[in-house]
Amino acid sequence: MSFSRQFLNEAKQVIDGLDVDAIERVVAILAATRSSGGRLFILGVGGSAANASHAVNDFRKIAGIESYAPTDNVSELTARTNDEGWASVFEAWLKVSRLKPEDTLLVFSVGGGNLEKNVSPNLVAALQFAKQVGAKITGIVGRDGGYTATAADACVIVPTVNPMHTTPHAEAFQAVVWHLIVSHPALKQSETKWESVQP
Repeated sequence: MSFSRQFLNEAKQVIDGLDVDAIERVVAILAATRSSGGRLFILGVGGSAANASHAVNDFRKIAGIESYAPTDNVSELTARTNDEGWASVFEAWLKVSRLKPEDTLLVFSVGGGNLEKNVSPNLVAALQFAKQVGAKITGIVGRDGGYTATAADACVIVPTVNPMHTTPHAEAFQAVVWHLIVSHPALKQSETKWESVQP
């Protein structure tokens, strides 16, 4: 079997292993966030940060939810990293944004954050702050979900079907799941361009 066939077969297994009920719970939280006038803050690091930026566009334009990604402002991100340290960058950003109970966090991450292993401690600090404030927490994460899965009100875990491909599958399926979410009838408000010009 070629590598390409193997990778795509694994992708099929990932789809079959996704928890549809968890996805529906995330949709319900986001619908409630929008109806209450809350905002959506999407957090991610590395490839997940790039996904967060793309997702902000979709949640704003398609679902009509006021959305932001802290990593979109590289000046503030790097200033905070330089001056105060990496672990506090998201928490500090959310404090200045006056995170409130009506708001929701959406975490994109491969591991979900783990303080013991010092992996994505900035995600953990942000989620701990969200808990203090009373904001909702959602996530699309890989592996066992790490801290995000334990802290979240609703979390979609991208199943690991091959440990050697945990990261590419997790980050790829973040995109699949968030596109599903913004296309969901409970959230979608605006037609996407190519669908709107179909005969």
